[in-house]
Amino acid sequence: MKTFSSLAALAAGVAAFPHLNPDSMVERAAVPPQGAGYLPSSPPPFNAAAQLVSTSGQYVFKAPGPNDARGPCPGLNAAANHGYLPHNGVATITQFIEGTNKVFGMARDLGGFLAIFGAIIDGDGTSWSIQGVPHTGIGGSHHNYECDSSPVKGDLDQYGSNSANVDSQWRTLYGLQPDAATANYNLEVLSKFRNIRFKESVAKNPYFFYGPFDGIAVSQAAFTFIYRFMSNKSAENPEGVLNKEVLKSFMSYSGPENNLKHTPGHERIPDNWYKRNAADEYSIPYFITDIIAFAKETPEIISVGCNQGKVNTYQHVGLDQLLPGLSGAGASLGLSSPLCAPLNFLNTGAKSMYSLSDAKNTQLQNAIKPVASQIGCLLDPLLKPSASQLQACPGFSLYGGPTGPVAPGAIQS
Repeated sequence: MKTFSSLAALAAGVAAFPHLNPDSMVERAAVPPQGAGYLPSSPPPFNAAAQLVSTSGQYVFKAPGPNDARGPCPGLNAAANHGYLPHNGVATITQFIEGTNKVFGMARDLGGFLAIFGAIIDGDGTSWSIQGVPHTGIGGSHHNYECDSSPVKGDLDQYGSNSANVDSQWRTLYGLQPDAATANYNLEVLSKFRNIRFKESVAKNPYFFYGPFDGIAVSQAAFTFIYRFMSNKSAENPEGVLNKEVLKSFMSYSGPENNLKHTPGHERIPDNWYKRNAADEYSIPYFITDIIAFAKETPEIISVGCNQGKVNTYQHVGLDQLLPGLSGAGASLGLSSPLCAPLNFLNTGAKSMYSLSDAKNTQLQNAIKPVASQIGCLLDPLLKPSASQLQACPGFSLYGGPTGPVAPGAIQS
């Protein structure tokens, strides 16, 4: 696939992180503004002129209209509200890649894979929606792109919606930094919140499902992206500080501490806000180091599992069950990377699992191959993923996410 081949050449993260051994990646020098043990081990450069993100002129905030899609991802919503993505919320692969790079400093390898995957699984192969109904966007992609155990969005089977904010979840996150003068929702804070939300889904959602790609990969992004992309960079804090006002702006909250109001779909890029430096873009290898660091506090996030129709009945689904033939091949497949098993699962199982056409399946495989090569993961074309193991989970269903009404009283926004 020509588009992704060119993106792979732009992946600077490989040079920065050539070894994907979990211990060597997690044991890093602490940089206090972003949390102990997280990359980078030394502050990145800061260039005010290059990193300032415009919120005026063509990029001034414009509230969504009745025909504009806004979905579960606050960052994409903000980008659309400011015109960095099409205002209607439907974008091509290239528009997603360039928009997320221009606003947030998401590396083109990561932005490329996420955009391509979304377009293949929930779009027409070239474009998709940041909301949408099944097969057209994130909002209808439950358990293949969008997932349970979100930071502030509801678990679908628990609340009847996967796009409305759950007030209690927001308040838990917001309350993790009580002092506005020193607040910084960094990776250390978000790792704790990741642990809270995982345990909360186990304890409250009888149909909690945590899958091989939506769980291990996408679920982590929902947490790491909050700090990695929303924190405001400066000469004093080039790694970024995410304070209460910036968090509220990106999450579409306003008002005083004792009367916060959420306005769905009105996420804003704050004025005088600076993105990641071009030399410190957030790449796939960079993302993997964050997953592994999160797993130190919550080991369950790098395996697959589900509740059994009742709360607190969570059981793991072994990789040897999901990928028959994997036993004994772990070392050769490079399973020290947490994304290796999900990539293998997608590489040989996506066609039947998502009912992909031959053309779309080839498109997906061509997107997976450079990512696997980049992170040192071998793909075994003979593995035959067993989706029946996932279907044994009561909460597992493809394209099961309603985008409309919410059960009365279930969500308070």
